[in-house]
Amino acid sequence: MGEKKFLNGNHAVAYAVKYIKPEVIAAYPITPQSPIVEKISQFVATKELDSDFIRVESEHSALSASFGAACTGCRVFTATSSQGLAYMCEMLPYVSGNRFPVVMAVVNRAMAAPWTIWGDQQDAISQRDTGWIQLFVENAQEAFDTCLQAFCLAEDPEVLTPVMVNLDGFVLSHTEELVELPTPEEVDAYLPPYQALYAVDFDDPTTFCIGASPEIFFEYKYKQQQGMDAARKKIPQVAAQFEQRFGRDHGGLIQEYGCEGADYILVTMGSFTGTARDIANTLKAQGKRVGVLKVRSFRPFPNQEVARVLEKARVIGVLDRDFSFGNQGALFTEVKAAMFDCKQRPQAINFIAGLGGRDIRPDEFETMFARLEQADKEPDAVKAVNFVGIEV
Repeated sequence: MGEKKFLNGNHAVAYAVKYIKPEVIAAYPITPQSPIVEKISQFVATKELDSDFIRVESEHSALSASFGAACTGCRVFTATSSQGLAYMCEMLPYVSGNRFPVVMAVVNRAMAAPWTIWGDQQDAISQRDTGWIQLFVENAQEAFDTCLQAFCLAEDPEVLTPVMVNLDGFVLSHTEELVELPTPEEVDAYLPPYQALYAVDFDDPTTFCIGASPEIFFEYKYKQQQGMDAARKKIPQVAAQFEQRFGRDHGGLIQEYGCEGADYILVTMGSFTGTARDIANTLKAQGKRVGVLKVRSFRPFPNQEVARVLEKARVIGVLDRDFSFGNQGALFTEVKAAMFDCKQRPQAINFIAGLGGRDIRPDEFETMFARLEQADKEPDAVKAVNFVGIEV
């Protein structure tokens, strides 16, 4: 049996890394991610973790060092936030294009300007097309568990794709909850040592980052998509295997709550899902037919699963903690695209909220559900995009 500790989301990730035992960790501190790598460096300094911790001069260097370590066949972890992730941008497709199963924790923080340390999901969303799997977690326990699942997924020979584990800054990263930790032996049994299929070998030379002409470039990109397609199938399998071994279920690609027979469903992603469920419970007690759908995997996006859950609803709402300026929230765009082929398409409303770390209060969730019901009765009276918690 393992133990239970009060941990914030950052330290939950750090403990996961301690148990996973990557051979190389390269990172640069940035708020609100810094406590992850500070705690990991402590584990390395006290010999609790036998890993090479590379102290670099920037986030770009952190991912460059991770790339180099992955070339040699090492299991690699890194972490960042916000502008740090943007600074890594050049290296993100290098890692994914070379099919290196690096895992990176991204503590989601709003993008400047204006400069802020507070959280929303704009940073990860801005990098959605760089070829990384993107998983979003709801709480510290899920952050710990998803890090274990992320390495299992990324290193699968059919996937071989890097993974971002996203947790909301401050809401998760700096608040404590009781986290159940397995024993190191249990983690070793679940996640055996990594055996790279492709690595630098002087006896069997391999080239990484070759130049590619148009005749072969397309094939490389096609292979990346095949990896994502494999991940779409593997994520629910990895989650089910994890639940069977450890007894905890956070969903696979999605997680439904009260959606069967619901007229009004709110789609969420990340830490505010719990509040949405609490409000849904209150409304259910009043006889309302409401549900909450958590999207756990933003890349690959669960098109079929989302459409299956939502197509029988009367009105759906999508809560975005990001905004694609000039259009709408990114999650809303994806959900609408997933619904395109459905014979029955519900009305859809986009709620933009929580930008720059602004709280989303319980009464605002009640308002969102009320807007869905209002749209059912007065479809022409409700805006398609609603900015929640802001006076204009």
